[in-house]
Amino acid sequence: MTLTELASNDGQDGRRAYVAVNGTIYDVTDSPRWQNGLHPPDHKAGQDLTEELAKAPHVRAVIERFPVVGTLEADIPAQTPSGSGKMTIGIIIAVAIIALVLFLIL
Repeated sequence: MTLTELASNDGQDGRRAYVAVNGTIYDVTDSPRWQNGLHPPDHKAGQDLTEELAKAPHVRAVIERFPVVGTLEADIPAQTPSGSGKMTIGIIIAVAIIALVLFLIL
C-alpha cells in the first residue's frame, strides 16, 4: 500500500482506520482509542506514525497487537523516458524521407 492509499484509510465517514509503523500497516478501526480515526492528543489514521510512536508514552508492542493489513510501499509515479515519443516520430520521418529519396532516385 502506498502513502496515498494509506491516506484514504483515515477512519472518517465509515472508512477503515489504518496506520503505518516501520513499514507495516495496522488496522486500528475497532480500537476504542481510535474513534473516527483519531487518537488523542493529535494522531490521525491514514498516516505513517513511525516517528510519533518513537516519542509515545507506550511501547511499540501496543501497536503490534493490531491486525496487520499490509506493508508500506513508496509512491512511485509512472514514468516514461523523456523525449522518447519525439525521438520515435523523428525516426519515422527520417526513414520516410530516405525511402522517398530512394524511390525518386531509382
